[in-house]
Parts: sequence; structure tokens; C-alpha cells
Amino acid sequence: MAKKNDKMTLDPAEFAAAVLGGNAQRPDEENKLYIKRQLTLYLEATLLAQDFNNLEETQFDMARSQQREDVLSKIIERRYH
Repeated sequence: MAKKNDKMTLDPAEFAAAVLGGNAQRPDEENKLYIKRQLTLYLEATLLAQDFNNLEETQFDMARSQQREDVLSKIIERRYH
């Protein structure tokens, strides 16, 4: 089980390849159209994984920032109260 401070990241290329693996060519689909669809799907999956990683990094930084604020608040509270 992941801890609150553990960040998860996706390998964009691996993620995109996994997405493509589940996207078979339709029986009546021309090869050129299928390749275009695969390429579009690959690029979108790669960008989505990168967006996820950026969001995860931001959330991780915010969690660390919040922890610093909590520690500082406790120090100030004990010192001045």
C-alpha cells in the first residue's frame, strides 16, 4: 500500500504501448486509417501520462509544503503559547 508521501509516476512510452495493445484493427478498417488512429492514440496516451506525472509532482510538492507548514505551526505554537 502506498504511503501518502509516495508519488506514483507513469512511464509515458510504456503506458502508451499498453494502451495500443488493447486497440485492435477493426475488420473493415484500412491499414492507413488504423495506423493514423494508432499514432493519434499513442501520442494522446503519452501526453496524458506526462500530464499525470506533472500533476503527481505538483501534489507531492504541495503535500511536502503542507507538512512543513504543520511543523512550523507546531514549533511556533509550543514556543509562544
